[in-house]
Amino acid sequence: MAKSDVVIKAKGLQKSYGKTEVLKGIDIEVKRGTMLALLGPNGAGKTTTVRILSTLLGFDKGTVTIEGHDVKHDADAVRKVIGLTGQSAAVDELLTGRENLVMMGRLYRLTKDSAKARAQELLEEFDLVKAAERPAKTYSGGMRRRLDLAVSLIATPPVIFLDEPTTGLDPRSRIAMWEIIEGLKQKGSTILLTTQYLEEADQLADQIVVIDGGKVIAKGTAKELKAKVGKDRLELTFATDSSFKAATKVLGTLVQESDPDEKTVTVVLKDTNADVRTVLDVLAKEKLKFDAMAVHKPTLDDVFLSLTGKQVKEEA
Repeated sequence: MAKSDVVIKAKGLQKSYGKTEVLKGIDIEVKRGTMLALLGPNGAGKTTTVRILSTLLGFDKGTVTIEGHDVKHDADAVRKVIGLTGQSAAVDELLTGRENLVMMGRLYRLTKDSAKARAQELLEEFDLVKAAERPAKTYSGGMRRRLDLAVSLIATPPVIFLDEPTTGLDPRSRIAMWEIIEGLKQKGSTILLTTQYLEEADQLADQIVVIDGGKVIAKGTAKELKAKVGKDRLELTFATDSSFKAATKVLGTLVQESDPDEKTVTVVLKDTNADVRTVLDVLAKEKLKFDAMAVHKPTLDDVFLSLTGKQVKEEA
């Protein structure tokens, strides 16, 4: 039987704890060799979804298949084709990086020599060779996360679940993880990534599913989701109250927003180049000068705000 183009498929997925509904009918499809980002705030149901898809948690209603294997009735077959990296490093802190990898290789029934060879490959790929003989407890957060991901890939699984793999990492470590994850996709892995970071979904994912309150509230490419929010916006900042008021008046119906305190005027652009030129021509004709000008493109933050009225990630 030919392999389906859809590798990960969940339909009508529901999960409750007592009277608390965590998932209220989630539908997800991930095509072969692509990455889907499950985006949403804390408590949206992202980790619950991944735990169900990776056979770690049961569910109440719906169907879930991975590479055609039913998660509920054929969990062993599912486990043979997946790798899972969670939000915290699942490594033995007393063992060295190399020992962790070799041990996991042996658990996957690799021969002693094969486990050692695979461990060396992963240490090189994840830039951990220099730290290979050190106990994992001496690793930085970024190194431990890389080791955790390497451990999950010891058996070269074709399907990878990454549950918030960069949460808590500093910007440099996060970018290093992005490069590793992008490399996995380039090699043909099918990846489901959960994240709270808008830029992470924007940077890495082929498709994005936004969930909130246990429901899918939007799906599409980053470009498609941004297009739903609207067009580019031109923001002009004026030095004086008089020039701000005059500009607001002469631009008339072109103005979408105006902020007297900041002395800014925002114009929605349907045709970015032509509309910017029109605005500048109107201001030049009236001899009105502005202090600063910026064109803002819609972001995933705009998408989420427009859908839910709140930020994806609440800052501490």
